Amino acid sequence: MTEHLLERLAKTNPECEIWWDSSPLIYPSWKTDTLAGAPEAAAADWTEQLTRLFDQDTVKSEGRMGFRGVTTNPPLSLQAIKLAPELWAGRIKAIAYERPDLDVEGVYWELYLELVREGAKMIRPVYDASGGRYGMLSGQVDPRWVRDGEKMLAQGLQIAAQGENVMVKIPGSKEGYEVIEELTARGISTNNTTSFTVPQYLRCMAAVSAGLLRAKAAGVDASRWRSVITHMSARLGELGDWRTEAKARGIELSLPEIRDGEEAVLKRAYHFGKANNHPSKMLQCSMRIEKDERTGKTVSRHLQDFGGSDMVYTCPPGFVAGLMKVQEELEPFDAKAIDREPNRKSLEKLLKLPSFRAAYEFDGMRPDQFAHYGAFKATETEFAAATRQTVDFVRMTMEG
Repeated sequence: MTEHLLERLAKTNPECEIWWDSSPLIYPSWKTDTLAGAPEAAAADWTEQLTRLFDQDTVKSEGRMGFRGVTTNPPLSLQAIKLAPELWAGRIKAIAYERPDLDVEGVYWELYLELVREGAKMIRPVYDASGGRYGMLSGQVDPRWVRDGEKMLAQGLQIAAQGENVMVKIPGSKEGYEVIEELTARGISTNNTTSFTVPQYLRCMAAVSAGLLRAKAAGVDASRWRSVITHMSARLGELGDWRTEAKARGIELSLPEIRDGEEAVLKRAYHFGKANNHPSKMLQCSMRIEKDERTGKTVSRHLQDFGGSDMVYTCPPGFVAGLMKVQEELEPFDAKAIDREPNRKSLEKLLKLPSFRAAYEFDGMRPDQFAHYGAFKATETEFAAATRQTVDFVRMTMEG
């Protein structure tokens, strides 16, 4: 038996968690497609690996899966719809018929809630078997409303109502953190998304702490409450302003140096949380597999730089499959990697850039600046576009 690289990573810390970054509804068809392209010599191993990570029969009978949770977002929900458009077109027509009072946006939102609800049902046995420790699914509020606290709170409460094992994804805007505090005070689990910077993570921890104090004072049961704080790694370095600012200053910035910066930001937040015994877990997404310009080796630094941590890694289908193709090329995970200092020379260079300082320094930004940060803006735009595409699919279906 050959272990998947993600299984090897999880062994570096028993509290490490590997999550599936897509709707579980698409896993069976994705697995079939992936195995169809497996090298003949690796087909048996790949089959075993993907079955251990998620198998519906095992989930139902044993309440167990290799993935310990699931995250979804608008682009991934659109992906699920595109994989089975006729199925979801049928559901759209049914919702529109059953709820003639709803307009296109209303039908879209009911459809999204159904995606969350059905996905949560698929993995609910894992949640029950683990006493609520694992088996949670994240549903995200509409990314078009990242600055509307009332709208996000209302949607967050609707999402949370789709299942006991549902946690609510809230963006890292000033208003978002206010909503996270309110949801936490009600005992609702949260996932802080579109977050990239140390100041955002500190604000999230403060919101969570305040919410827990309110919950305790009100006698709210938080025994199955969870909080994760997402670090969108490659989006930070690739979609932000680091390269632009470096070029304007005559600074040559390589991809490995950008990865050093992403590592430094996440490790600073991670160790701050650990030093303060904060109950939120850091979650890493937006990870890459690439050639290291310094060594020529195949690497996935977003995994290899953090071996030994207890954080969550949420992995989209393409990343899971990509790791299988290079599993003999990556070096073994170092269980002490989380305690390695980031490259000091890279940090010296990066600290000359205003947008890196904003991400790295504890006081790099005020909350009202979060939603204007480059990586936030780029991601918000992408997610909003995917939402609009899904709404348009609903519109076309309703119009016949």
